[in-house]
This record gives sequence, C-alpha cells and structure tokens, in this order.
Amino acid sequence: AGYRGFEYWETHNASASGDKFLAALKLAGEDKPDEALAAFEALAADGSGAYPVLARMRAASVMAEKGDAAAAVSAFSEIAKDGAAPEAMRDVARLRAAWLLTDTGTYEQVSAEAEVLTGGNHALRNSAREALGLAAYKADDMVRAKEWFQVIADDATAPRNVANRAQIMLDNIAASGKAP
Repeated sequence: AGYRGFEYWETHNASASGDKFLAALKLAGEDKPDEALAAFEALAADGSGAYPVLARMRAASVMAEKGDAAAAVSAFSEIAKDGAAPEAMRDVARLRAAWLLTDTGTYEQVSAEAEVLTGGNHALRNSAREALGLAAYKADDMVRAKEWFQVIADDATAPRNVANRAQIMLDNIAASGKAP
C-alpha cells in the first residue's frame, strides 16, 4: 500500500510538473519571454522528475532569445557543472554555451565549454568541433580553424550538413591563404 501511495504521489507530481512545463513553453511560444522565464524558474525551483533541469535549459534558451547571451551562457554553464543533472543534458548545455560563445566570447571560452566533447565517439563531437573551428576562424587563427574543420571532414560518421559546412570553411581558409 505504501509503495502504491508513493507511486501515485510521484506520478501526480510528474504530471503537474509536465503541465507547468507545457504552460511555460506556451508562454515562450507566444513571445512572452519574461512570463516564460518566471514560469521556468518556478518549475526549476519546485518541479519534480527531470522537469527542473528541462526548465533550466529552456530558461537559458529564452535568455538567449531575449538577447542576453551572457546570462544564457552562465545558465548553461551552471547546468553543465550540475552533477545531479543527467550527463546528456550537461553535455547539451556545454554545447549550447559554446555555440553562444562563438558569437560573444573568445576561442579560449569556447574551448573551455566544448573541447571536452570532441573526443572519441562522443555523440556531439562534430558539433563541438564545428564550434571550436568557428571560434578559431573568428579569432583569425586559421591554422587552428583548419585543424578543427579537417577533423570533421575526415570523420566518415560526421552528419552530412556538418561535414559540408566544414568543407566550405576549409575552402574559405584555403582561399584566404592564411593557413598552409
């Protein structure tokens, strides 16, 4: 009886958190970012299951959409460092922070977020490599940019769109004459 009671309580809480998450998503979709942020922050504070982490991720996305890249990067970085969050969510948060930093940060900042994702058979490796290549390109470090884009081009498992963009960047770098 105790187990069934706990099961009911857990299901009820998850359902309520899901409803709150959907309501916050609706606010974000209706271009009400401040109201959506408040709803996501409330859910992050008192939600159940995976909804608090999802709410934090979506709140960071709303911050980015509002044009507050620094706050969004900070929020994504916090999630990436949260050992209680699922590893996959932490990795996605790292990648989102890195991508935001390609526009607003330095190569070193992008590297601090993304380089850990580039190794082995990590599912996000080519997206992380692309962010690093773009950050190096932006910093006018064509040698480093070429290295990152070449790793993508050489990876037979790279998604076609990522590999195509890497090849375009390699062609641009070659045309610039700034990298051997």
